[in-house]
Amino acid sequence: MSENCLFCKIVNGTLEADFLLETENIVAFRDINPVAPVHILIIPKKHIASLAHLEEEDESLMGEIVKATSDLADQEGLAEGYRVVVNTGSHGGQSVAHLHFHLIGGRSLQWPPG
Repeated sequence: MSENCLFCKIVNGTLEADFLLETENIVAFRDINPVAPVHILIIPKKHIASLAHLEEEDESLMGEIVKATSDLADQEGLAEGYRVVVNTGSHGGQSVAHLHFHLIGGRSLQWPPG
C-alpha cells in the first residue's frame, strides 16, 4: 500500500466507500463522479500504479478483476452492453495512480466518447 494513494486509503478503511464487492484481492465501489447511471470502479487491494506497472505475478489478479467486472455488469442489469475503461498514465487520462477499471453503463455509449 502507498500512504498517499487515495485508493489505498479506501482499501485500508481510512476513507469511506460502500463496497459492492470485496474479495481477498479486489474491491469495487461506485465512482463519486459518475459519467453514466452505472459507473463502478474495480481496483486491486495491492497498490499497482497502472497497467504499465503490472508484473508477471499479477496475471491471476487481472483475471479476477475481469471476471468481477463481468459479474458486476450482470448484477447491475447491463445486458444491453457496457464499457470497461482503464486509463494509463497522465496522457491516458489516469487521475489516480492506482490501477482501476471503470465499469460504465446504463445508457447508450457512443464512440469516440464525448
